[in-house]
Amino acid sequence: MKLPGGLIVSCQARADNPLHGPQFMGAMALAARDGGAVGIRANGPADVAAVQAAGLPIIGIHKVFSEDVPVYITPNFEAAAAIAASGAGIVALDCTERPRHGEHPSVLIRRIQEEIGAEVFADISTLDEGLKAADWGADYVATTLSGYTEATEPKPDAPDLALLEALSTRLDIPVVAEGRYNRPELVAQAFAAGAHAVVVGTMITNPREITRMFVNQGVPS
Repeated sequence: MKLPGGLIVSCQARADNPLHGPQFMGAMALAARDGGAVGIRANGPADVAAVQAAGLPIIGIHKVFSEDVPVYITPNFEAAAAIAASGAGIVALDCTERPRHGEHPSVLIRRIQEEIGAEVFADISTLDEGLKAADWGADYVATTLSGYTEATEPKPDAPDLALLEALSTRLDIPVVAEGRYNRPELVAQAFAAGAHAVVVGTMITNPREITRMFVNQGVPS
């Protein structure tokens, strides 16, 4: 299922979050759909299977953490195959050239497309990484990792609109904005800068962090 333009909601909750688990992620996906989302981003085979009920395109990731390498977003073919088998028609992976336990992203992109038949959503942090991912054949390029890699630290408070605009100007494939788009006006700025779609996670699907924000910024100490 092709990814239309619009708002994509990231339905994820870490293991220490009270909303962790497929039941809650499936419910979040249904709520996001009813609110007008055009796609869902979800982590792991169980959650990917659960969010299928929303009937929207799914960008699936499979986080595999290792202590000795920085890449954990769908780092290898086995991780990609698992989420595709669970219902993700679009597989997102870290397309930086940082160390990983898996094949180079140029190889992963080709294998995912040819052997699984899924589209590839390239998470990158710099303009050079985005251009390379497009050259390797990615179907979408996203600014997901800007501020979260050694090349782009320290993480700023605002989203990387400059990177988004640069990618949108240079690439012929859809460019997706992701990372710190935590207010509607920032989403609007992303579309004005050329985004095909915008991914929002925490500010929609993480009530614990939203509560902390209100407490820390709005409640007298």
